Amino acid sequence: MARWRGPVLIDTNVIIEAWRVDAWRALRGGYGLETVEECVIETQTGFQNRRPEQQIDREALLAGLKAIHKVSDAERAIALIRDGEIAMLDDGEKALWAHALARSDAWVLCGPDKASLRIGVRLKLRDRLVALERLLDDAGYRPKTPLKAAYGQGWLDHTLVELSQREGGIA
Repeated sequence: MARWRGPVLIDTNVIIEAWRVDAWRALRGGYGLETVEECVIETQTGFQNRRPEQQIDREALLAGLKAIHKVSDAERAIALIRDGEIAMLDDGEKALWAHALARSDAWVLCGPDKASLRIGVRLKLRDRLVALERLLDDAGYRPKTPLKAAYGQGWLDHTLVELSQREGGIA
């Protein structure tokens, strides 16, 4: 895949990890980052459990996002009809999938949660799932602090094969 030029939908975990490894500026400079209101809210909760470098400045976060989407009840209902397991995801991931499935344009989704990735595999959207490492590599950024394994391209590739096999899809 050449460097992605369209919307990049990111979940809370990706925002936190990009912040942790000081890659937020590179990520926002390289892509049109979008998320949903629930993910923004999640980035602002749990500060007491995060180290200072993982605490996300709300204003800097908002300035780095191309769009923050409000998800309607209708979008949520349609997403649940497409795959009932969406109900099992965290609020941010649930809303992000509801938003993604309502879009008519091309997008990629970056989020390492296995339950979320399983939704993408089952809905035949595997090719729209992207690793944070890939995004940063394509933007020409190499973090000084290593990414956690679940944000790496190798981990994503392995996990998608594993999930595809479990879901009866093509590995």
